[in-house]
Amino acid sequence: MTKTGGCMCGAVRYTLREEPVKMGACHCSMCRRWSGGIYLGCEIKPDSMKFEGAENLTLYKSSDWAERGFCKKCGSNLFYRVTAEGPMNGVYHFGAGTLDDADGLQLEHELFIDLKPNGYSFEQDTHQMTKADVEAMFVPSEE
Repeated sequence: MTKTGGCMCGAVRYTLREEPVKMGACHCSMCRRWSGGIYLGCEIKPDSMKFEGAENLTLYKSSDWAERGFCKKCGSNLFYRVTAEGPMNGVYHFGAGTLDDADGLQLEHELFIDLKPNGYSFEQDTHQMTKADVEAMFVPSEE
């Protein structure tokens, strides 16, 4: 079974070759600004995501280790992709809200938990990572 999704205007569509079952929440200030709230994303391997209308994608290098993709026609935020060298290079974190059918997704983890505004929380227990935990995964260490 494959999952499909896309932007608001339909100019960019995607098909996933594997079905996501879990999602994560990011509380960093960049994701909050990018999404207008909590960014809920699902991780997918680079070779498991196929785009239609890729000419309508715009990429924005948002940090030293990632870029964000959005539709240049309607502005819908579609994904965050890891650009840093290492085992997560090329991995997509696409917006759960861009799926045509998001039923069955389970919230598993929260990133930048130490930057989360105090006005909301999730009911279920999740694996929580701080800013330092996340940066340790992506920021190249100076040896």
